Amino acid sequence: MVLTLTLLPALLLAFRATAAGPVLVRDNFVGLPLSRRVNFTGTASVLQRDLARVQALKSGGASSSDVTSVPVTNQAVSYIASVGVGSPATTYNLLVDTGSSNTWVGADQAYVETSTSASTGDSVAVSYGSGSFSGAEFTDTVTLAPGLVITKQSIGVASQSTGFDGVDGILGIGPTDLTEGTLSESQSTTIPTVTDNLFSAGSIPSDLIGISFEPATSDDDENGSIAFGGTDSTKFTGSIAFTPITTTSPASEFWGIDQSIAYGGTTILASTAGIVDTGTTLVLIATDAFTQYQTATGATADETTGLLTVTASQFAALQNLDFVIGGVTYSLTPNAQIWPRALNSAIGGNSNSIYLVVSDLGSPSGEGLDFINGFAFLERFYSVFDTGNQQVGFATTPFTTATTN
Repeated sequence: MVLTLTLLPALLLAFRATAAGPVLVRDNFVGLPLSRRVNFTGTASVLQRDLARVQALKSGGASSSDVTSVPVTNQAVSYIASVGVGSPATTYNLLVDTGSSNTWVGADQAYVETSTSASTGDSVAVSYGSGSFSGAEFTDTVTLAPGLVITKQSIGVASQSTGFDGVDGILGIGPTDLTEGTLSESQSTTIPTVTDNLFSAGSIPSDLIGISFEPATSDDDENGSIAFGGTDSTKFTGSIAFTPITTTSPASEFWGIDQSIAYGGTTILASTAGIVDTGTTLVLIATDAFTQYQTATGATADETTGLLTVTASQFAALQNLDFVIGGVTYSLTPNAQIWPRALNSAIGGNSNSIYLVVSDLGSPSGEGLDFINGFAFLERFYSVFDTGNQQVGFATTPFTTATTN
């Protein structure tokens, strides 16, 4: 997919006043057009893919003042960015993953060595539950956008990979510690992520990223952005409220937070730890909370998709699903709780059915990772992943209460 560069007027994050207070912003933002694709391959359902990821997550248990956005695409299981590697650069379509931190290429399109390519002599391997890769470690020039270039970025070059049909690899933007143990010769070594290296080089003003997506009803829409080094204030409303990374393991190893969940004003999940994850499609909650949600909504399990389904009258009676994070309530409206009906075929569903995006995590609460706020949550709220201050931020958007689905 060819993406055309555009300049978008916006504001960037300069600093925050308090953990849950407003952010101060200033002008000068460079952006790129973004697209959304829904492209499931193989026989696994969206829920099966998400649950496989859950198991892997649990076991893995500048002087520049510019904030630069790079193109990303939602594939229902993650986002995609077109990233240049080498000099001259070869463009690779990489899944943008907040749940992992290694950057690698070679799944669909082979790695092209250039004058900037250098083998480290080490090997690298990562498992993602629904996929994996192994191969050699190289350092190379990585270009995320014009003016946003990293020299000698560690990348994996896959000699074998599974579960990545149609994409070339992953752009890992999770916490740096997730890279520990992925190199065969230096198991205790961590690898700086692309965000870390951009900040260290002074290419971005802050060691954070901002992610924006919005609901869509077709499988190829321009509907999202990822901003390195700051936030795009045209993508959110009000102020961004931050909450610290949870101290509860294993959620603390990722972009983990503490939250409680209520349906229709009744708490179904007391305050507990979980994660925010671009690589998970659905909203997954602990089994005990899920059971209460299913009972309250009257939904039934659909054998084909594995998702809950409701009748038209049950949909009309749905109430808000409230996520309380750092004392702030973020509500998924009834419309936000359903899969886009125009995309039912993308998940193997019936065109006339109404499917819910809330599913069973597959384990009871109290295990240290009791929910995952996946894409279905993130498309309704602007999210900020702040490495420098060890916190995650959220804000409402013009699409928080949209009736798109």
